[in-house]
Amino acid sequence: MSAQDEQFQAAAPEPAASSADDGMTWWYRWLCRIAGVIGGMSCAFAGLWNCVTINPLNIAAGVWMMLNAFVLFLCEAPFCCQFIEFANAVSARADKLRPWQKAAFYCGMAAFPVMLSLTLTTLFGNAIAFATGVLYGLSALGKKGDAISYARIHQQQKQMDEEKLTGALEGQA
Repeated sequence: MSAQDEQFQAAAPEPAASSADDGMTWWYRWLCRIAGVIGGMSCAFAGLWNCVTINPLNIAAGVWMMLNAFVLFLCEAPFCCQFIEFANAVSARADKLRPWQKAAFYCGMAAFPVMLSLTLTTLFGNAIAFATGVLYGLSALGKKGDAISYARIHQQQKQMDEEKLTGALEGQA
């Protein structure tokens, strides 16, 4: 067994651990991954376009955007980085992160070039990468409850408010 085979086996995530912990459905997980890939492509193209200037802040923002694209591809689509030996290990480690951690990382990563150089290129180039972070953030909130349980909670709160109101009125009399 070669060192590369051992690395692939070590980097393979446990099937039950990653899907059961975060509570994301399969289609939402794929939506987040596709948004990450598209966000990576938009960051790469906008970052390259942003580097065609003489303003050093625009060049720095463009380089950061291309770095964002690389990280998004590495975490969300490691098959795009087959020439990098550690791509599967990084992807496996990124899959173990909680959704709110990915959300904070992706949103912060996308906001930095915009703060560095506020141009339309940086705004539009990082918009989809930021949206990927927002999608992960929404998944961290959890599933929406059903209408019956919300109606029960609302009814209980309404009864408690009425009891407090009648108790306060009886105390005044």
